[in-house]
Amino acid sequence: MLNFAIVAGSSRANSQSSKIARYLRQRLIEQGHTREDLSQVIDLGQNPLPLWPAEHGGPWSQFAEVLQTADAVIVIAPEWHGMACPAIKNFFLYASKTELAHKPGLLVGVSSGVGGAYPISELRASGYKNCRLCYIPEHLIVRHAEKVLNEVEAASEDDARLRARIDYDLDILAKYAQALKPVRASIDMSNPAFANGM
Repeated sequence: MLNFAIVAGSSRANSQSSKIARYLRQRLIEQGHTREDLSQVIDLGQNPLPLWPAEHGGPWSQFAEVLQTADAVIVIAPEWHGMACPAIKNFFLYASKTELAHKPGLLVGVSSGVGGAYPISELRASGYKNCRLCYIPEHLIVRHAEKVLNEVEAASEDDARLRARIDYDLDILAKYAQALKPVRASIDMSNPAFANGM
């Protein structure tokens, strides 16, 4: 069984990102990739991090424990004004190689309309350098987020197509998680000369 950490990257309480995080966690359990006790949602809307740098990291120590035990990470990033929202960018200022290095990451863009692609591009460009998270080639974009993943059964053709794509991508993420375990174990990450990425 694999351990997954799912980061709901919106700073809003009861966000669509949070809803999507819970759906993805449930699908990982139903597909047999994990158990309820092995996978957790980090909801930045329900438990926000202070703006980095802060004198006190707020819930970061608990988040760090969850991330350190994870074999793979799902990063859910809502698109606000064509950008990844501040809460998820702030999250990556806290994250280091101690929590995320050489672990596969699945990016999920979220939009209330037809957008959602910009956070994917933004985080692929900047959300990995020092933490060394390995974004897999697959990603998801949840468009018209309020209208999908709400009921047990798909409400529309778009909803059904998204659910099928989610299952496909989660299966790929699980395969990467299994494949990267021995890679991660074989890398010496204690060298202080290379604490940060280039």
